[in-house]
Amino acid sequence: MDSPGYIVLSRLVAAQRVTAVTANNIANADTPGFRAQRPLFGAVLERQIGAEPPGGLRDLAFAQDRATWRDGTAAPLIRTGNPLDLALADQDAFFVVQTPAGERFTRAGRFTLDGEGRVVDPEGNAVLGATGQPIRIEPGASRIAVRGDGSVETENGPAGRLRAVRFRDAQGLTAEGERNLAAPPGEVPEPVERPGVVQGAMEGSNVRPVLELTRLTDEMRHFQMVAQMAEREGERVGSAVERILRRR
Repeated sequence: MDSPGYIVLSRLVAAQRVTAVTANNIANADTPGFRAQRPLFGAVLERQIGAEPPGGLRDLAFAQDRATWRDGTAAPLIRTGNPLDLALADQDAFFVVQTPAGERFTRAGRFTLDGEGRVVDPEGNAVLGATGQPIRIEPGASRIAVRGDGSVETENGPAGRLRAVRFRDAQGLTAEGERNLAAPPGEVPEPVERPGVVQGAMEGSNVRPVLELTRLTDEMRHFQMVAQMAEREGERVGSAVERILRRR
């Protein structure tokens, strides 16, 4: 295969990647705390050897999948009235949960109590307090109040303070499942003293389904167009080979 064929194939791979990311955004349009993702591509320039293309161009550009970045646009708050549904007004802050794989970070504040009185996420992971221990609610407590700084109180007194953190490089966080994120290698999260916890509400997804569907449709058209180009390029190469063989 010659250079035009490889260029077309690199664009097909890029289109497939964009389609997969966009489809994942649509699938998580109702996932609390989910932030839309966008693929980031670069162009790999390759110097042509022994060729002088028209117009004096000397480089061929190949599409390269570089990374996926997370859209930090604020998501709407959904009022629920549930005392353990919590949202963060600070757009850079994250709750901390203890998972079997270690500490993970999330903005999805849909929490409940387990059988031991611990505040947990939907997967049963304990929500950690500022001391690094799970937040526990005493049995029989009926009134749970969470302040803006994350302090948790009941009619029986203080129950701890939620731990909230931020990262210098939030784009380096790695998604694990629909809600949790893993810290970038070697980076220690910074504590957030006043994360602006909002009780009785949860952060929705910042995915806009209509926009994502439009993007998906557009990418599907691009994919079809490039696939047709690849097919025609194959026909062109095959025709050229056939002519060369006939002359021989």
